[in-house]
Amino acid sequence: MTPSRPVLIENCAVVTMDGPGAAGAEYADGHVLLVGGRIAAVGPGRCDASLVPEGVERVDGSGCVATPGLVNTHHHLYQWLTRGLAVDSTLFEWLTTLYPVWAGIDADDVRTAALGGLSHLALGGCTTTTDHHYVVPADAGDVFAAEIEAAAAVGLRFHPTRGSMDLGRRDGGLPPDSVVETTDAILAGTADVIDRFHDPASDSMCRIAVAPCSPFSVTSELMRTSAELARERGVRLHTHLAETDDEEVFCRERFGSTPMEYMESVGWVGPDVWFAHSIHLDDAAIAAMAAGGMSAAHCPVSNCRVGAGIARVPAMLAAGIPVGLGVDGSASNESGVLWEEMHTGLLLARGVGGPRAMDVRTALRMATVGGATALGRDGEIGRLAPGYLADVALWRLDAPTHTAIDDPVAALVLGSRPPMAGVWVQGRRVVDSDRVVTVDAEAVSRDVVAARRRLLAKAG
Repeated sequence: MTPSRPVLIENCAVVTMDGPGAAGAEYADGHVLLVGGRIAAVGPGRCDASLVPEGVERVDGSGCVATPGLVNTHHHLYQWLTRGLAVDSTLFEWLTTLYPVWAGIDADDVRTAALGGLSHLALGGCTTTTDHHYVVPADAGDVFAAEIEAAAAVGLRFHPTRGSMDLGRRDGGLPPDSVVETTDAILAGTADVIDRFHDPASDSMCRIAVAPCSPFSVTSELMRTSAELARERGVRLHTHLAETDDEEVFCRERFGSTPMEYMESVGWVGPDVWFAHSIHLDDAAIAAMAAGGMSAAHCPVSNCRVGAGIARVPAMLAAGIPVGLGVDGSASNESGVLWEEMHTGLLLARGVGGPRAMDVRTALRMATVGGATALGRDGEIGRLAPGYLADVALWRLDAPTHTAIDDPVAALVLGSRPPMAGVWVQGRRVVDSDRVVTVDAEAVSRDVVAARRRLLAKAG
């Protein structure tokens, strides 16, 4: 990758997320220096002139707050084409409505959807995102290469997961048989994606994880063998867990256990595992997650959209479980903006537990450090500190909507969504003045509309 030009962001508030306290060191007027794809300096006031390279691009951050780029820990990018459907359905009703539509996707659809979803994530301050792609029709083409190409075009750091389903309706699962694969095909396909795309380097722009879809769409054999494969290859594990009460009933009837007990029985225990949603967890399940070192991807907007429930996030955090945030699929979260997860997650925690159930800095920490930990990248992203990767979000707080709020973190988390002055990934600018500069957003929007029409027509 071509080295980026040095960038000095100055005259702005800086929230580092590094050091003691939920937000670490904070500077009312500070700077962040980006050199060679990493953070070279961060601190109060003006940057030491001896550290500033020749040819640096100076960015005046007056009226802004700089934070680490946000980290999205759960998504389904292909769903960008199927927003606005089954809007009043439960999760299982929503899935059974949309599975027949998704069965028609191909690599071109996935690329188009990913360009749309990733661009929108960037406009909400996101610099790193995962994706859980588990619909792999036999004639779809190389869907994983398609979304990885899209991420490279937009410029986001990408953690796609090779998802899978091998438990169709004829065998007691939820998905139609037309969208499931054989276990052998899944394992071979997963190994192939890891071999082609996984980069374990500390500045990696693409890392792969292994991600069977959910307890109600995969077999126990696939869960066990997927965990074995992931650990042989040194990659992480991801799946949906405890998203609805229906899943609890399914696991008790089919496996004689709770969802968390089932995960333990198939070897999904360890700090290389992160679970999406994790809503319906009792005290024993939370204790098991904490003891096993697993992380959670909290998706409050999607959870509310499908009426799935409210995760016990304060209890998870109190137990020491790393909690990140996720927008989830765009068909169950039509906005697809990670800032909204931070905002909504805070409000839901307080709505259930009172005003001290979560503070604004803890909400921001979930969106940054929590996400980095869930993806195995704490020490690389999620903080503004020397040596960390140069992933930065610069939020405008000088509009009338925010100027009367003295605390920049309160303004960011509790106020309305701020415009983005800039977003940098690996030191390269992706967003400038609330506009994605790496792709043609209008062309992407036109392509999304056309692809959606074709997909819906194909499904009848």
